[in-house]
Amino acid sequence: MTIKSRSPRETAATARALAKEILKYKKRDEAFVVGLVGNLGSGKTTFVQGFARGSGIRRHLPSPTFLIIRSYKLQTKNYKFLFHVDAYRLKKPRELEILGLKEIFSDPKNIVLIEWADKIGRLLPKKSLLINFRHVRRENERIIKTGIRIG
Repeated sequence: MTIKSRSPRETAATARALAKEILKYKKRDEAFVVGLVGNLGSGKTTFVQGFARGSGIRRHLPSPTFLIIRSYKLQTKNYKFLFHVDAYRLKKPRELEILGLKEIFSDPKNIVLIEWADKIGRLLPKKSLLINFRHVRRENERIIKTGIRIG
């Protein structure tokens, strides 16, 4: 699916709608992982903030660039935690293993949003939702393209 967002507000609204759909879905064997890929300033953090709102989180989510991983408690039937991972500063995917990412991925009660998912390589679960962000000509316009990664 491809969506053209004309503003940060539209990007956040798209993320809120996706969050509401994912919250209905119960994944049985592992966390629901969403990998976000795109250039700096392409809308990944705005998307995460909108997703958090759609998940019922009311506070502002800062980018975890320096902490790498932040967690937020969810008050939903199917999921208990939302993890926000920012892989921008990583030099090697192994750094996330040390922080317990594999354990986070293994819990079906987790939703994990990963900015710069292309930097974590094979650590990204085979069945992940990938979302690519791309700048277009107008200043605030973005192309948001989704797809399932299998294999």
